[in-house]
Amino acid sequence: MEILINVVGGFVVEVGKFVSKCIYPKIENIVCFSSNVENLRDEMEKLTKLRDDIKGKVEIAEGEGNKPKPDVIKWIEDVRELENEWETMQESIATAKMLTYKCCPNCSLRSEVSTQARNIRDQLCKLTEVGESFGSNLVVENYQMKKVEFIPGPSVKGQSTATRNINKILQLLEDDKVCIIGVWGTGGVGKTTLVKNLNNELRKIDVSRSKLSFGIVVWVTVPKPMDISKVQAKIAKRLNLEVEDNGSEESNASKIFQKLKEKKSFLLILDDVWEDIDLDHVGVPQPEDHAGSKVIITSRFLGVCKQMKTHTELNISTLDEDESWQLFIKNTGDVANLEHIQPLAKEIARACGGLPLAITVVGTSMRGKPRVELWEDAMKSLRMSEPHNKDVEKKVYKVIKWSFDSLESQDIELSSKQRSTHVNQKRGDIQSCFLYCSLYPAAISIDDLIHCWWAEGFLGEHDTYREAYNRGITTIESLKDACLLEAHKMDCVKMHDVVRDVAIWIDNSFGLTKISHSKVSASVKRISFVSNKIERLPDCFTECPETTSLLLQKNPLEKIQDELFLAFPSLRVLNLSGTSISSLPSSINSLYQLHALILQNCCSLRELPPIGNLCNLQLLDCDDIKLCCLPHGMDKLTNLRLLNLPVGDLKESIGQGFFLKMPRIEMLKMLHSKIGDLYCWTTGNIRPRTVLGPTSFDEISSLHNVTSLFIRLDSLSIFNRDHTWMKRLKRFHIEIGNTPTHVPFNKSTRMISVSKCEIFSNGELSSMLQFASHLHLEKCMGLMKLIANKSFDGLKSLYIHECSCDFGPSEEGSGQFDPLPNLEHLSLASVDHLKSVSDFGQLLGLRFSELRQLDISYCRNLTCLFNVGGAFSVPKHLEEITVNHCKQVVELLVQCGSSQRALDNSEIPKVRKLVLRDLPKLGTLGEPQSMWEHMDELEVINCYEIKKLPLSIQTSNKIKVIRGSPRWWSLLEWDDDKFNSNLEHWLLPV
Repeated sequence: MEILINVVGGFVVEVGKFVSKCIYPKIENIVCFSSNVENLRDEMEKLTKLRDDIKGKVEIAEGEGNKPKPDVIKWIEDVRELENEWETMQESIATAKMLTYKCCPNCSLRSEVSTQARNIRDQLCKLTEVGESFGSNLVVENYQMKKVEFIPGPSVKGQSTATRNINKILQLLEDDKVCIIGVWGTGGVGKTTLVKNLNNELRKIDVSRSKLSFGIVVWVTVPKPMDISKVQAKIAKRLNLEVEDNGSEESNASKIFQKLKEKKSFLLILDDVWEDIDLDHVGVPQPEDHAGSKVIITSRFLGVCKQMKTHTELNISTLDEDESWQLFIKNTGDVANLEHIQPLAKEIARACGGLPLAITVVGTSMRGKPRVELWEDAMKSLRMSEPHNKDVEKKVYKVIKWSFDSLESQDIELSSKQRSTHVNQKRGDIQSCFLYCSLYPAAISIDDLIHCWWAEGFLGEHDTYREAYNRGITTIESLKDACLLEAHKMDCVKMHDVVRDVAIWIDNSFGLTKISHSKVSASVKRISFVSNKIERLPDCFTECPETTSLLLQKNPLEKIQDELFLAFPSLRVLNLSGTSISSLPSSINSLYQLHALILQNCCSLRELPPIGNLCNLQLLDCDDIKLCCLPHGMDKLTNLRLLNLPVGDLKESIGQGFFLKMPRIEMLKMLHSKIGDLYCWTTGNIRPRTVLGPTSFDEISSLHNVTSLFIRLDSLSIFNRDHTWMKRLKRFHIEIGNTPTHVPFNKSTRMISVSKCEIFSNGELSSMLQFASHLHLEKCMGLMKLIANKSFDGLKSLYIHECSCDFGPSEEGSGQFDPLPNLEHLSLASVDHLKSVSDFGQLLGLRFSELRQLDISYCRNLTCLFNVGGAFSVPKHLEEITVNHCKQVVELLVQCGSSQRALDNSEIPKVRKLVLRDLPKLGTLGEPQSMWEHMDELEVINCYEIKKLPLSIQTSNKIKVIRGSPRWWSLLEWDDDKFNSNLEHWLLPV
């Protein structure tokens, strides 16, 4: 029995031990749940800190070009996964901590969560052990990828323009809003050299400028023709990434994408881009989606930059004369400074036109050549637009010719037979347009250039002149984008000297010689004697049966031989503008193929010979010629599209039916010539000028192709007529009255100008004004009758000169609507009795809700601009103010009325430009001061009562130009001397 008891007892004891061993941990997990979880949390935080420490060291090592070990990268990923698992447990932990029925814990949930936590602890211990074992052994030995590789190239050290451009790009690289930067300019201007220097500059960047410390900088010279796979191969090589030669572009793109994504940031430089490159196809992450990453592209074409969605474009311009000479000396050596060489050397350097490539190549070719004969020969070659050696041809001329070759064009030249059939199949010949520009030695009028292209047939076949003109503008912009033309002043372009030389060289290569010298070949296609100081042409001119353009403008040429034009049977363009000829030979009537006859500014020319045989003439431009009679045969010119014929000096009025014989006319300009004096010294009176009468105006209104009209009418022409036909006019300037109004001609506006007329009483002018954007009134009466109770929504500019108005109380100007709701520009000159612009607005019921520009001059009774308060305030969109010679002006803004309500910010204008001249009583600009805080241009001349500028101007950081006398500036009072010093460097003394 005792033995049985011992056996059973032993069994019970063992079972008890086993049960206790199984139950105790679970009891412990339930009872000590919270403390166990908090201990695990502390251990996770230690692991996270270890991970962050190792990851930071890895990023620094990567920044230095090292490659982290694969097991280090895997360890970091494993820690991240464990952290994610721990994060997903937090909700369960929170629930398990909560007490349930009768304040008892949820034992089953705590047990389950504890099991998960134990698994995490096991992984945590292993990861901690592995992480601590790494020590400093984190990167692959004997492997280092440089963050920025040195790119060999000429240094721009000491070149101020290039240094400024590099600094601009560095600033753009630090701008978070700019991700893709376009650097563009003509071939040889130094784009690649600039960006190479930028790349090498990044190697020296202080790591503290973190935005410039890229994870990797990748340089790719883009192959021509562009090949995505070759671009991918170059990027992959830089990244030490293996891509398959025969692999698909998609597969390679995916690998490149993943590799660049691993980098903290990247800078990709794509040099010499000739066409749009899709970054997605290459595998480059969009820089907007990869913080701190940037892309720079260099191209000759602005259009390519825009196609690649650049956020900003930097145009690289040519060097100035001093920098050109310094670069030239650097390449020639001291030989260029020899006394007998230096004058020629400077002339050759200037002939390179500031183009660094040309300066470098030409300079190097002359290095170590002390013989003056060699320099004279080189100078002659440059004058003849010929490369003086093979290096210049290969390294300069052919570089620029690549831009020419890239232009979309099917043919360089077409025979006259081919032209008629070929132009229907294309929109134009941009290469021929480019070559034609080389006929001009200096600035080229855009209009003249397009007219010549049109007449030559280079712009393709178009139904209307306007369509052809639009194509011409598109062509010019394309040539500018390709850096083959440059903008120059208003309405002009020019060709860089070296680009012009290359164009002439190309033309000669194709046998399309254009002559600008005395020797003329019978096979020449175009002849240019522009600005050659020619006083007389040869008596016997070589017959030129293929010549299509003869440009003789801007020469003191007085006479043209009678038979001259018989030598040019195929002539399509004849330009004699700016010559001193007093007559044209009758042989001009034999030019049956002539499309454009341009005779601008021929001041001595009074009449033209018969021109009835010019049946193909499309353009006749006699701007600023004082013709005394119409040329015989004008009624035969039924193909005319453009006619510019001043009629002010015609001795006889234009006969009935004249305009009806020109049914295809699209642009008609018959304003008066600007040359000559209107004052008759014998009588002391203004000489009357010929104007168009009612019959002529009726005929013009029936010409359905007219879209541009510039004429002067007598006042009778607008009475009792329906003017709705004017809605088809895109541009017009109609002058009414016998006295010129001296309005600057602007071909782009829809203007009506009236001089010395009172034709408003019965609304005679109102029906025409419905179609006008600009109205100019000089010495006119009855302004109220014109404006009252009418609305002219299209009128944007109003100019009033010497018009007397009664500014007393009037009910007519207090209507419920603004008669000029879209008025943007108001100019008042010599308006008697005007005390403020507010009075003028009240007279006509104007609210100035869109007014942006205000010009006031010679208003002798004006005391202020605006009376602020009551029903009137300052126009909230006003940006530019000019006040000139108004002797009684005391303040610009005057508060009036009993309640001086403060203006809301939305009501206060942001004036950008303020010009004040000869205002001897003006002492203050007026409140609110915030009106002036956006100003970027200030001019104060002879306004010495202004002794202190508003504080908003004194503290401004937006002002860029201040014009005023040093004396006035020295007398100004300042709230703080530092305000004076901050603004003084913007002062331009006058």
